[in-house]
Amino acid sequence: MKSFYDTIMYKIFIIGISEPELSENQDDLLKKSTLLVATGRLLAITTGFSGKTQPIAPLDAAIAAIRSTLDSGNVTVLASGDPLFYGIGRKLLTEFSPEQIEIFPAVSSMQRACALFKIPWDNCAIVSLHGRKHEHISGLLLQNDTTIVFTDHNQTPKTLSRELLDYFQRINYQNFSENIKISVAEEIGLEGERLFTGSLKDAANSEFSPLNVLCLQLPNLQLQKLPSFGFGLTENEISHSRGLITKNEVRAVTLHYLQLPREGIFWDIGGGSGSLSIEAGRSNPNLTIYTVEHKEEELNNIKENIRRFHCFNVIPVFGRAPEALSALPDPDRVFIGGSGGSLDLIISLVADKLKEDGCLVINGVIEKTIRTAPQYMQNNGFSVTQSVITVNRKSEQNETQNYNPITVMAGTR
Repeated sequence: MKSFYDTIMYKIFIIGISEPELSENQDDLLKKSTLLVATGRLLAITTGFSGKTQPIAPLDAAIAAIRSTLDSGNVTVLASGDPLFYGIGRKLLTEFSPEQIEIFPAVSSMQRACALFKIPWDNCAIVSLHGRKHEHISGLLLQNDTTIVFTDHNQTPKTLSRELLDYFQRINYQNFSENIKISVAEEIGLEGERLFTGSLKDAANSEFSPLNVLCLQLPNLQLQKLPSFGFGLTENEISHSRGLITKNEVRAVTLHYLQLPREGIFWDIGGGSGSLSIEAGRSNPNLTIYTVEHKEEELNNIKENIRRFHCFNVIPVFGRAPEALSALPDPDRVFIGGSGGSLDLIISLVADKLKEDGCLVINGVIEKTIRTAPQYMQNNGFSVTQSVITVNRKSEQNETQNYNPITVMAGTR
């Protein structure tokens, strides 16, 4: 039979810190503990603690120390701000029983930064870049009118601003970039606290403390012009040349066969006006899309459509396939709308680069493409299905317009 002492469960106190010294209640919790786990900066404010201390990094060693200590005493873990907001709380809840954990949150650095900048944060997008490399930072940071960003040592406010400026130059949208406001709160609550507010160009030429929270604000007036729906743009809404655009109905079927992932890389080869890329990008804002086109006129249409719909996860690539594809990251999905006579070489390269669970879709109009594309795909290890799309439209005046049939060929591993 178990005694009372056998049922004692020692606790992990996860305490959020937002002030330069411990409060009386926080100090009382610390006195009940055998082990203190914290960063060097937070350890410095606990000079009165006489028990064992453990650095929070490396994390595996800290968790091992917590686990061995819980047999004989309580553990206190100090964290900045709210431990459940991009903090240690999430990890500890996966390692230990929730019944064994007590959490005492403080005001997060994000809340304090917004208060300092007087920016309401209830409608902000929040992005953490800690240890995460995103393929196309503009697509990630420009989805909302206000975005709060937790940077890291590699992706600093300076480097992020330069990447954004490079992208805006690529799509000829410098006038929009000049109206973006960037604010950075450095070393919040510490002696070195500093607030920066300026343009992307200002931030790109400035240095910042590694301890910072960044806020990006887009000009609201521009955003109000965007369509409220995510999918279903018409040919009249998309900039194109001489009627050279994938028809609405064909675009919808093609996107269906592509089964685009929520995140990842999509190649649109022979992008034309970029209509497929824009529809894909608006429907999947976390997808990074490379639209490859070798005609200057069409490339200008692609850029115009990116600007018109603020589809900043689309990257225009000037050049011919397959040469222009070699420098791109490996794709999850590929669409070929035009090949410039190099279809076999393009399919061969795609077969090498495409991820194992990816798919390749080719739209064919001319007889040669319809005949050779499935064979090239099969030769490179794809299973192929085909659908013929015939579009007939009737106007309000009861006039019928018939379009050439399109063969949609989808290849999977």
